Amino acid sequence: MEFKKKILCIGAGYVGGPTMAVIALKCPEYRVDVVDISKERIDAWNSSSLPIYEPGLQEIVEDRRGKNLFFTTEVEKNIKNADIIFVSVNTPTKTFGEGAGMASDLQYWESTAHQIVKFAESDKIIVEKSTLPVRTAEAMERILKTHNGNIKFEVVSNPEFLAEGTAIKDLLEPDRVLIGAHKTQEGRKASKEIADIYKHWIPKRKIITTNLWSSELSKLIANAFLAQRISSINSISALCEKTDADISEIAHAIGSDSRIGEKFLQTSVGFGGSCFKKDILNLVYIAKSYGLYEVADYWESVVKMNEYQKSRFVRKIIKEMFNTVAGKKITLFGFSFKADTGDTRESPAIDITKALLNENAKVTIHDPKALKNAKLDLKDFDKDIIYDTDPYKAAEDANAIVITTEWSQFKELDYSIIFDSMKKPAFIFDGRNILDHNKLFDMGFNVYPTGKKQLTHFS
Repeated sequence: MEFKKKILCIGAGYVGGPTMAVIALKCPEYRVDVVDISKERIDAWNSSSLPIYEPGLQEIVEDRRGKNLFFTTEVEKNIKNADIIFVSVNTPTKTFGEGAGMASDLQYWESTAHQIVKFAESDKIIVEKSTLPVRTAEAMERILKTHNGNIKFEVVSNPEFLAEGTAIKDLLEPDRVLIGAHKTQEGRKASKEIADIYKHWIPKRKIITTNLWSSELSKLIANAFLAQRISSINSISALCEKTDADISEIAHAIGSDSRIGEKFLQTSVGFGGSCFKKDILNLVYIAKSYGLYEVADYWESVVKMNEYQKSRFVRKIIKEMFNTVAGKKITLFGFSFKADTGDTRESPAIDITKALLNENAKVTIHDPKALKNAKLDLKDFDKDIIYDTDPYKAAEDANAIVITTEWSQFKELDYSIIFDSMKKPAFIFDGRNILDHNKLFDMGFNVYPTGKKQLTHFS
């Protein structure tokens, strides 16, 4: 089949895989190739067991794979053939050298830029899909200009705004698509080429075009603002527990204000995932590099509040269980950083588990999708942890149930059976406020919500 355009995505992770699958679905006249250096990951994309879990993703991949969607490790061949190259490689936080713990580690991104220079044989549009520091495109352009031939590269920023667990819905029905390019004739032409992809299914009014630097920075700021809302409501949850105010009632009251809105006002044990903490710390580092220390301090406080919420939650567990959890079985329901994903990166459950183990608790973990990743995250503690795919077995003989992820399955469990199988007094610490607390109390549980009044049978 002769394709109108050939699109390549370098990087077959949480962003590249789903994004390219949807583009292949909506643009059948385009050939879409996804390459990755990990043969294991590519083999998984070509199997019935995809390397990531997202509702709706499996069906789309199976519909388009082998028709106009292909997964391969052939980097050189696909760079040569592509008209448009999306770069969606990992940009983790640096763990070494200047900026360690805050700045983005761009070694994989830079390596990809050099590969493009090495193998390209025709003009190409290079699309930044990874989350990158502002003005990274400038460095990309400098690398690309080292090409000795007459090949022209135009760099465009097209950041993703996907939430894990709803990534396919976010791709099919986005709030907006952001495309940043230089305000030159070549830049505008490249911007239009990328916009034309999305116009296959997205209304023109939702496609926003900006200059290159605004687009790069907008991604960081969007994540910073969302994380700020979570830290803000979590800070008030601590105050609610001291004053007998109810955090859900407060969230509803303030969320009804059209100037504020209701989203991201659900209290929890803290935010996780691959983006929020990383992007805020990157923003902090950028602000400091420009001498904007007050700006940096402001955003760093969002991360500090998140760490406080996790440690506060663990301290509450220990205090309410008579100031010790040593030798007690604590069962965590949930390990992924949020529901409907198997991703555990920066999951609050990691720090909560480690803190409980440091107090000599016996920890059992149940999660519908994340046990494989949990074992990797906690490999140094493996002999001290039990992983169970059955929530009822996981809860047997437990002193406490700790809800760390808002999986809908946890709402549907028969907690009367769970209560009967647990040691008494039986505790539930609902870090996500997803359960019926009064019903649990009536069963006999001692219930500790987050940001609400505790319900206990102790006099």
